[in-house]
Amino acid sequence: MPIKIGDRIPDGTLYEYYDAPTDTCAAGPNAFQVSEMAQGKTIALFAVPGAFTPTCSEKHLPGFLVESEALRAKGVDEIWCIAVNDAFVMGAWGREHNAGGKVRMLGDGSGEWIRRLGLEMDLSARGMGVRSQRFSALLRDGVVEQLNVEQPGKFEISDARSLLGQLQ
Repeated sequence: MPIKIGDRIPDGTLYEYYDAPTDTCAAGPNAFQVSEMAQGKTIALFAVPGAFTPTCSEKHLPGFLVESEALRAKGVDEIWCIAVNDAFVMGAWGREHNAGGKVRMLGDGSGEWIRRLGLEMDLSARGMGVRSQRFSALLRDGVVEQLNVEQPGKFEISDARSLLGQLQ
């Protein structure tokens, strides 16, 4: 059953690629527990079927980059982009779009967390395997406050401006 407004997001592990080491993270892929990452934060999350795919690269990610300051001004602490891709791919995609400091590019390489959300879709017939449905969500302390799940092949309600308009 898919997650819905009012539900707490399931725990899981997501991976983020760091180009350079920090005080707390090594260079390369770093694993993060979703429950810890979301604790006490307001998060604008969006998920895409795949990094470097046309709609994701030309519209979805760029829209959140453009609106990142406006989202933060409305109380969003972090913006997460999630795809069923590994951390290396997500890191490269983020670098290509200059996402650093604006959007956390998080990989769910095996799609385990997306399955726990109940928002996976099978694109095996198109050679892509099981991926995430396109959606956006607003999370407050790990609870889904807004959820915008697109119909397959659509990009109408999960964009940054729609989520921005839903913020109180």
